[in-house]
Amino acid sequence: MEKNKNQRGLIVFIIIAVVVVLVTIFKFMMPVGEAAPKERSAVKYNYRNPFSLLYGRQNDSGSITHLPGQKYIARLYIEGTIQEANSTYNQEWLLETIEDLASDPGNKGIILDINSPGGTVYEADELYLALLEYRETGKPVYAYFESMAASGGYYIACAATDIIANRNTLTGSIGVIAGQSLDLTGLMEKYGVKSETIHAGKNKNMGNYNEPMTDEQRAILQSIADECYEQFTDIVAKARNMKIEKVQELADGRVYTAKQALNAGLVDSIGTFEDAEKQMEAMEFEGEDYMVEDYKYERTLGFYDYLYGFTSKIAPGQASSITGLPEAVEKIIDPELKYPAYIWK
Repeated sequence: MEKNKNQRGLIVFIIIAVVVVLVTIFKFMMPVGEAAPKERSAVKYNYRNPFSLLYGRQNDSGSITHLPGQKYIARLYIEGTIQEANSTYNQEWLLETIEDLASDPGNKGIILDINSPGGTVYEADELYLALLEYRETGKPVYAYFESMAASGGYYIACAATDIIANRNTLTGSIGVIAGQSLDLTGLMEKYGVKSETIHAGKNKNMGNYNEPMTDEQRAILQSIADECYEQFTDIVAKARNMKIEKVQELADGRVYTAKQALNAGLVDSIGTFEDAEKQMEAMEFEGEDYMVEDYKYERTLGFYDYLYGFTSKIAPGQASSITGLPEAVEKIIDPELKYPAYIWK
């Protein structure tokens, strides 16, 4: 009886896998741009890469709605954790999109639509600098905050001349995490588990779970945090026209509500995205009404994504196949986000 049940389960799994492959192939074979001539295809990625069947394709979900030469404002979405790439965020796509908008005579400005807890220092600063370069063309950048624009999300918003927050926004979290350490040596010793990392250089294994952190190593990480913190507060002071001492008072890592941020001078007003759009038109274009076109990154899922989602549902909470530890513990030991980071934890 049990054997028959396992066989039926295997057959069902095979059928589902075949269906997913066929659906993915069908999507893959669909002509890009022919069936929907107004669809904006992402030239940054090769749609005909055969590996996209397995790993998914990278594209954006924006659609061209303006005519050639028509003036428009780009609503550029900054969503999710800021890092090289994930399911909602892609650094390369954002940088190339900003570059394209800068060279497009029809584009007259960008409104950043930010909904992010922050992310890595490198990517946040790189995007911030790209937006400053965009502004050098004479085009304005505004920022609108959705439910969250914290840490690295706020850092990027400092490239904007005006910041409008939704009344339910959480923002701020001005600070940095240089790294983290989970010392499991006591637990391992209790249960007779031994782990050793062969290394040269007394600080090379710094922060690893199988060695306690020394005072010298804490000082090293603190120096990294201090330098990144100074960079963050300097940028806020310049963007918000504040004295550095005032910024440092605000920059204790806490998040602020929209009203608190407004009173502290971290945002310019509270409103909706439509309010941000009208404000930009009034301040930058003498009230001239421009259409707004969405630019939003979207990762198209591949076969492995569907397969992983299916297996996680039929076998939830399983231990990692790599270390044998629960997934939550493994993510602490080897987090996906690389430090240092401007992020609200």
